[in-house]
Amino acid sequence: MLDTETKRRIDTARDILVGKIPNPQAQIEQITIALIYKFMDDMDKGSVEMGGKASFFVGDYEKYAWNKIFDPRLGGFELVALYGDAIEAMDQNPSIPQLFRDIFKNAYLPYRDPETLKLFLKTINDFQYDHSERLGDAYEYLLSVLGSQGDAGQFRTPRHIIDFIVSVVDPQKGDRILDPACGTAGFLISAYKHIVKSNPKLSATERTKLMRNLVGYDISPDMVRLSLVNMFLHQFPTPDIVEYDTLTSEDRWNDYFDVIIANPPFMSPKGGIKPHKRFSVQAKRSEVLFVDYIAEHINPKTGRAGIIVPEGIIFQSANAYKELRKMLVEKHFLYAVVSLPAGVFNPYSGVKTSILFFDKQIAAASDSILFVKIQNDGFNLGAQRREISGSELPEALAAINTFRSAVLSGQNTEELSQKPVQSKSVSSIVKKTQIAEKGEFNLSGDRYVHNTRAVNRFEFVSISEVAEFFVDGNWIESKDQSPSGIRLIQTGNVGEGEYLDKEGRARFISEETFIRLKCTEIFEGDVLISRLPNPVGRACLVPKVDSRMITAVDCSIVRFDKQRLFPKLFVYYTRIENYYKELDQHLTGSSRRRISRGNLGKITIPLPPMEVQKEIVAKIEGWQKIIDGARAVVDNYKPEIPINPTWPFVHLHTICRIKHGFAFKGEHFESYKKQNLPILLTPGNFHELGGLYFTNRNTKRYSADFPKDYLLKQGDLVIVMTDLSPKMKILGNPAFIDSHNLLHNQRIGLITITNGPVDKRFVHYCLSQNFVKELIKLTATGSTVKHTSPDRILECKIPLPPLEVQQEIVTQIEKEQELINANKQIIKTFEQKIKDEINKLWEQ
Repeated sequence: MLDTETKRRIDTARDILVGKIPNPQAQIEQITIALIYKFMDDMDKGSVEMGGKASFFVGDYEKYAWNKIFDPRLGGFELVALYGDAIEAMDQNPSIPQLFRDIFKNAYLPYRDPETLKLFLKTINDFQYDHSERLGDAYEYLLSVLGSQGDAGQFRTPRHIIDFIVSVVDPQKGDRILDPACGTAGFLISAYKHIVKSNPKLSATERTKLMRNLVGYDISPDMVRLSLVNMFLHQFPTPDIVEYDTLTSEDRWNDYFDVIIANPPFMSPKGGIKPHKRFSVQAKRSEVLFVDYIAEHINPKTGRAGIIVPEGIIFQSANAYKELRKMLVEKHFLYAVVSLPAGVFNPYSGVKTSILFFDKQIAAASDSILFVKIQNDGFNLGAQRREISGSELPEALAAINTFRSAVLSGQNTEELSQKPVQSKSVSSIVKKTQIAEKGEFNLSGDRYVHNTRAVNRFEFVSISEVAEFFVDGNWIESKDQSPSGIRLIQTGNVGEGEYLDKEGRARFISEETFIRLKCTEIFEGDVLISRLPNPVGRACLVPKVDSRMITAVDCSIVRFDKQRLFPKLFVYYTRIENYYKELDQHLTGSSRRRISRGNLGKITIPLPPMEVQKEIVAKIEGWQKIIDGARAVVDNYKPEIPINPTWPFVHLHTICRIKHGFAFKGEHFESYKKQNLPILLTPGNFHELGGLYFTNRNTKRYSADFPKDYLLKQGDLVIVMTDLSPKMKILGNPAFIDSHNLLHNQRIGLITITNGPVDKRFVHYCLSQNFVKELIKLTATGSTVKHTSPDRILECKIPLPPLEVQQEIVTQIEKEQELINANKQIIKTFEQKIKDEINKLWEQ
């Protein structure tokens, strides 16, 4: 996996070359040549350190050894001459393998600037390789930053995913193994290591035969070249890697293999692939053709395969995709589908993927298919992909092995269905007849889990089935907007189950614009569903307002058939996890996930009878009234300090100090869904009415790689030093840290008492008083968004009675706080009751 230091060095090398070599391909060539040059020298040094001899830079070529290049006695132009001569002569070096000579064929130094070369070679000299795959990491990062890989749909497969696939497929020492899109030969090397580990007593003859059984194809000569080097460095004397177009050439069509493992390209060129006519499925998409090719080229009786595929293969409705899935199910190829989390291919792509597992023997013996959904692959889903605990890959492997063993032992699938595989990862066993029912052969495991539950009590229907009216809003540009007129409801007004007024930011269009753009009017009681994050799919009821209304194009307007579904019940559906699990499998986009109206219409929801819906909604609305009443108490309560005019007022700097937090960066970021990681406390977590709150929209979790000095402790007192926006009123809000695992943002001040006698709780309640907040606001700067600093806050004054009076006031306020906390608990309890009531409909 690409590490940060390797990435930084590659970036540095490119920055050095860009002034002399503007052509990106030429930059790649120079960096690659230098990396391999350095790597050969590292191998010579390693051999000498182990008591052996150098084998590459010997004889007439010893003068070109890497340490000779760094001889401090060399002048600048002597260095240029020596290095230039070395790379031009290396293809004639009889002491290096032919594949190395091929790499240096036609190599030359395209510039003669000594300073540039010195800087460049110094950067290359800093590379350290724990193993040969680091060379592949460096090279592939080069391609990714230049756009070559992404455009071709080629993304480096993470090592742990390769090893997982190899463990499932379990190649044996006598198997002939192929990767038809081998890239840097990662799958082949993993398969080799797996077999060697499983057979520790392999003879020299068996190892030689094993190496000859590993075959790789790739369309890219650069990838072929790199695969050859990588395999050579893993002790393969004559690696069998071939430059070959798997999808358009017929030269190797009649070659069959016991095992095929691959991560084929996800993208197709403009106009599609133009394959020959021997494929079973007629298609132009590379991912379809590769899966077809692999299915047709495994051994007809006992062949196995593991293939990474983009999510389109799983559920796309185009004919080629359906025909492919039908073939895989009906002709006994597919026996298991493993869904991977989106982000596995970061930093190259956030594309959602799955793994298809073929086994001719298992698939023929079973009338069911195993589905496994992995949500934690052992690494976070941020750009840096840092390792985390809780990987579900071992459990997924156990689930697959259990299923496979049961099938081979003759256990019938009815018994398997009644005893689903137990795993932390979500797994289920689905009959092939159920998958084939509607002719879609959809391979989304979640779909069948929901449908299986639904037959027990309530029908499940798609949103489009119960909608009388289902359209998107209107495309309204800034130039189309007016200061008044018809209200434009935007995605920002759609909360998670509630309408967010944001009256001060209201947008409008004129009647004339409404007619000209043929806008769709929305009405009170319509449901708006946001197709954009965060989260995608949140919904609200359109409220009654004083003007006519339209909505933005990224909101879908749903007018439900009220004889079949209460709109309020649907909005309650959108507040629970089951709805979002169903939604997740239909999202598209890599960095910013979204959903089309067509896919939104496919989302299935439970449809109880109307009388049941009425009972549920009435019950929930009763609970909601309790929540609203308790929330009014919480929101309107303010602790008051009755000030005695005889008390002295002191500057804050005489009793405490305030410390800035840390400017956390994106490289520390993790999904808020990840558990047991610290949460970043930001101004966005401060409620306008006081205290802290956290939602999915403004919660960020951070990895273990952060400055530990900025981890807040329970009982710490903090204060916010910005308003974030002109509309917010959080500047100066204080809060005590409770049991949350929180990190300290730079716009948050940590207050520490330095002089006494002072009760920290009294200081907190003083800072909560409106007159103190107004003093703090007076210290703020900024024309629109207001900011202040610790020094300015410390100049403000607060009352400071004797310690015993402070403690009496705190005791009284804390009694009031107990009542407030009781109301907070009421809110929490009844919100959970609502979720539990709705979840019952999914879990019947």
